[in-house]
Amino acid sequence: MMAALGASRCLQGRRPLVVSLFPRWSRLSRAAWGRRELCQGPEADENKSSITKPSFMDERVQSLLYKMTGLNLQKVFKPIKQELEPPKYKLMTELQLEEATRNAVEKARERLEMPPVLSERDPINDVLSEDKILDGAEPYKYVFTDITYDTPHRERFIVVRETNGLLRKATWEERDRMIQIFFPREGREIAPPPLFKDENLMTVFHQDRHEELLNRCLMQFEPDSLDYIRVHHRIYEDIDKHAKYNLLRSTRHFGGMVWYLVNRKRTDGLLMDMIQRDLLDDATSLVTLYHMLHPDCQSAREAQEHDLKELDLIKAFVKTEVQRAGYIELALQAYQENLPQSEAS
Repeated sequence: MMAALGASRCLQGRRPLVVSLFPRWSRLSRAAWGRRELCQGPEADENKSSITKPSFMDERVQSLLYKMTGLNLQKVFKPIKQELEPPKYKLMTELQLEEATRNAVEKARERLEMPPVLSERDPINDVLSEDKILDGAEPYKYVFTDITYDTPHRERFIVVRETNGLLRKATWEERDRMIQIFFPREGREIAPPPLFKDENLMTVFHQDRHEELLNRCLMQFEPDSLDYIRVHHRIYEDIDKHAKYNLLRSTRHFGGMVWYLVNRKRTDGLLMDMIQRDLLDDATSLVTLYHMLHPDCQSAREAQEHDLKELDLIKAFVKTEVQRAGYIELALQAYQENLPQSEAS
């Protein structure tokens, strides 16, 4: 139902709606708008890929990613810029302190909930009609938006009348812009800020503001949009290039970075970082995840045949799957040499 067509808006300027620009409206049914094409997209591809390997939202994958993320309460609740208020002090018993700590851990887990990882949405190139009689009738494009309140945004009908009379479905970028106009989301701008352009990302990277950029990207773009995926991949690439993995540890974005690197078989730097930080459990989880996503690799078969665990599992992985085996083997040797001293202390 397009009860709100009167609230349509022109792409350039604000002009009254001319009814004659939509002569075939009565002959267009809901099926012609391709609701299913808008609702389906990355989910379909994700389901296909989950047949051969687990998806990002698989329970086992989420468990491994969450363990590798870590839970540093001081980092999760780090100070943010806000209006200063007088500090509050409370006197607590041991039981009250334990309860407050449990509540803080629960809130931290909520903040560490990982954003979804989706495939890029399919472009919208559907033409609904070509009305040559309207060619040149108006100098501007017109966008028609269904602003029914309870309609899901993915099912919302948005079409564009071109100046040459062509009537087509709005592109994803046009849809995002119109939805933000009529249904503003806090923290999101109608036009993406210049911060997300490739030439400006390096400035943010030099300041180690990767987490801040990811948070802003999460607010500005849809998770299956081209810009969202592009910015995330650029950030992951920079972190991996400069071994700055700890910037995202104990944040909601660490799991997505690990997923990205494991899928591309680029785990050398992250594995080295985990071993050097004495995070052997995380290194074991990383190798386990690698084997889940690449079950045909040699180390995965060896691990299954010999039931390898912890150090043995990592050593088998290093021998066959990494490019910098020598460096990682030295790191493992140093870890084993320091292991008795740490246990003694």
